[in-house]
Amino acid sequence: MSIMDFNVKKLAADAGTFLSRAVQFTEEKLGQAEKTELDAHLENLLSKAECTKHWTEKIMKQTEVLLQPNPNARIEEFVYEKLDRKAPSRTNNQEVLGQYMIDAGNEFGPGTAYGNALIKCGETQKRIGMADRELIQTSAINFLTPLRNFIEGDYKTIAKEKKLLHNKRLDLDAAKTRLKKAKMAEAKAIQLNSTQPEGDNFMVNLSYMLNLLHVKWLKIWAEEVTKSEQELRITQSEFDRQAEITRLLLEGISSTHAHHLRCLNDFVEAQMTYYAQCYQYMLDLQKQLGSFPSAFVSNNNQSSATSMSNASVSSSTAVTTSLLPSTSNTVITPTVSDLKESSGSRKARVLYDYDAANSSELSLLADEVITVYSIVGMDSDWLMGERGNQKGKVPITYLELLN
Repeated sequence: MSIMDFNVKKLAADAGTFLSRAVQFTEEKLGQAEKTELDAHLENLLSKAECTKHWTEKIMKQTEVLLQPNPNARIEEFVYEKLDRKAPSRTNNQEVLGQYMIDAGNEFGPGTAYGNALIKCGETQKRIGMADRELIQTSAINFLTPLRNFIEGDYKTIAKEKKLLHNKRLDLDAAKTRLKKAKMAEAKAIQLNSTQPEGDNFMVNLSYMLNLLHVKWLKIWAEEVTKSEQELRITQSEFDRQAEITRLLLEGISSTHAHHLRCLNDFVEAQMTYYAQCYQYMLDLQKQLGSFPSAFVSNNNQSSATSMSNASVSSSTAVTTSLLPSTSNTVITPTVSDLKESSGSRKARVLYDYDAANSSELSLLADEVITVYSIVGMDSDWLMGERGNQKGKVPITYLELLN
């Protein structure tokens, strides 16, 4: 057999499979065919994966807008990324403003109060620009890249397996339909063979002959899908196997959430560092400007307003630091490492509600206290948790180990 013959036969087989799936899908939409429903657990996992993909995309895109408000710059960076080339370094708005102030101060004269103040403001703006550049770089590595890897990597694999599962389900239902029609044709043939026409009426004989031709056509159609029962068993087996593969992939979404939570902590810490640097830079600048006698002559209430502003910012910073989920307040890495090495058990307080993704995990309620310990070979992001007679895996990022 030549390669061309093989390709033609393969093409014909693929076309037949595609047509069969299209017919089955159309009949299901029209309500003319039955549809095999997925089990509730798998449907829930699919919904969770789709929800994760939807919001991960939105958060990722809006974070990019936050870090780089200029749409043209974002498009340029996207093009360079797709071309696998490094984008050229560009000065940001703070650095441009800072340079303008420095140039103006030098033009007016560094020895004058205004010129000296402009130079100092410009230097501070450039420092803020450098801090902003560090924030963008840190956030891109520790937050945006993991989110993008999920969308372009893990979820694409999930979508591929989900599509295969859909096709296997269509093949299964098409095989069920063919088997049903084949059995109906066989039953009708038996009925016609057992019933002979009565009388010599021409219309009766014609009707009988037409029925025989119809039955023969049904038999020919049934023979084209030979061994319908065997085909049904094969398609059922392939569908069950694909459903299991898809389920195993989807159960990894819980680990993805735990990983993205750590990335979110890194992003928050990067923002805290950036805003703390900016505040310190501006505080130092304010002190430097206050040393000029004529700087704030027109505003006698400046010092009191500044004190109130500093107190407000300090209070806000303290409250924000206490509320943000940083690694120092949630998961103490050395303590967790010690726990894993000692193979002992510890009490831990639950920080957030957690819904178990499967029977191997333990659902958690915020502020409850459970017993946790490590098992040899367990993933580093998980511990075993116990609550009474209940036992299961729990994510480390949801726990605070107690002394």
